[in-house]
Amino acid sequence: MNIIGPDLLIFGVDDVNACREFASDYGLTAEGEYRFLALDGTGIEIRAKEDPILPEALGTGSMLRKTVYGVADQATVDAIAAELGKDREVRTLEDGSIESVDDHGFVLGFQITVRKALELPAEAINAPGAPAQRDVNTVAVTKQDSPLPRTLSHVVYFVPDAPKQEAFYRDRLGFITTDRFTHVGPFMRPAGTQDHHTVFFIQTPPHMKGIEHFTFHMGGPTDVVTAGTKMVNKGYQSFWGPGRHIFGSNWFWYFKSPFGCNMEFDADMDLHDDEWEAREAMPGADNSQVFLLQYREKWAPMGPPPPKGA
Repeated sequence: MNIIGPDLLIFGVDDVNACREFASDYGLTAEGEYRFLALDGTGIEIRAKEDPILPEALGTGSMLRKTVYGVADQATVDAIAAELGKDREVRTLEDGSIESVDDHGFVLGFQITVRKALELPAEAINAPGAPAQRDVNTVAVTKQDSPLPRTLSHVVYFVPDAPKQEAFYRDRLGFITTDRFTHVGPFMRPAGTQDHHTVFFIQTPPHMKGIEHFTFHMGGPTDVVTAGTKMVNKGYQSFWGPGRHIFGSNWFWYFKSPFGCNMEFDADMDLHDDEWEAREAMPGADNSQVFLLQYREKWAPMGPPPPKGA
């Protein structure tokens, strides 16, 4: 199955205006009344939870209503329809996409991908012992920098049976497990991308079933920290980060969001092919990140430090 990755996440939310404002402050661009997009055309759709166009809610309070995957071509759409149609309903929608559900009831869509090819520079560094990546007299950062999300990266789900979910995505949709946390769940990627993961399934009690977080790729770690700092300055609550994960190696910074889940900035994720052998580790702080930084307000050494408690 030549599935590339998530094209669109569709939400039915409690507070549409708060979600629209958050998406805009995060750096997504409004397109029409409902959608907010990254630079490559992937993104999110925000609707009121009562909107009749939405798929049925999970019943656990999760605001995620549907995950739409982009695939390489119509042949892949047809192959997925044939495979899932063996034991569940598959609907063909007016736009030509198909819709079905996975083994935990999450609504899935599959369409020929809307992703546009990007021609943007990655973050460049100059390091002793290696050729310079930035031209002479080219500065790396300015105070005016306002980095934008480039592409929808991955989604993390709470599921009551992670092995069952892994088997469905592996056996029915061709996903590959890249790493896993013992007793928690797998990181997985579809065959059409080399990104370390586009999904991660976390074993939880049934009443928690839903989305834990989602994220967009940024252009590099400086983009992650710059975008995250702007979110803090706008008053949003940092949840975790900035830091760097071990599985995937991606830089991260998570924020509480009005989507009923966390929303992350990430950058510089590992790529893997079919030769990669999945690792396994016990969950915990030592295996979740190489380091974790703590945000503080800007400061300059212009005089004695402020007294404690000031």
